[in-house]
Amino acid sequence: MPERSPLLATVAVAALGLLLTGCGGTEQEAAAPPTKATPATPTPTTPAVAAAGGSLGGPGTACSLPVSFSFAEDWKPKAVSPPADPDFAELLRQGPATVVCEVNAKGAGHIGFLRVWTAPKGPAKATLTAFVKAEKGSKGLALTDTTAGGLPVVEARYSVHVELLDEDKEKRSFAVETAKGTVVVELGGLDPEEHRAMIPAYELAKSTLKLS
Repeated sequence: MPERSPLLATVAVAALGLLLTGCGGTEQEAAAPPTKATPATPTPTTPAVAAAGGSLGGPGTACSLPVSFSFAEDWKPKAVSPPADPDFAELLRQGPATVVCEVNAKGAGHIGFLRVWTAPKGPAKATLTAFVKAEKGSKGLALTDTTAGGLPVVEARYSVHVELLDEDKEKRSFAVETAKGTVVVELGGLDPEEHRAMIPAYELAKSTLKLS
């Protein structure tokens, strides 16, 4: 029998080792369970709430209302009195509601306001729907049943098209039923940026809402 070359024997052993190692790795990979991706759990966000600068609606406040709530720092509340001229009085009405109080944001560096409207006693959803639809250019109305200060309310989000500027303004309002009638609290602003900047003040009013 011819003598086997030491070099050939070494190569054969090395090749066999590589083959066994490769097979072993394949078996281990096949046996390992597949890794499953864990879906991310969305984190609920809490609306930002402005710091309170005072309250209105109760006795001794700027506006006597069927409800009370806090307003943001540097915002200025003022009661809205009906004008003597009935023609001008119509300017204070929107659908079934009449504006009775306005909280101006100018002192806080914003161009906008919270307005409080009162309407005859009735379902909050019907009152709020009629209120929004009575505003010229309103569109995209979305209503939500929610709570404000523990009270059941209906909230509206919508936009209003301003023909003069040819742009849409974002708006939101909420309505609550009381024994003295339905109250609508509206947030308005010069443009979408101002509106969004004032949402914490609107959320403050919602979170502190109480019956007077």
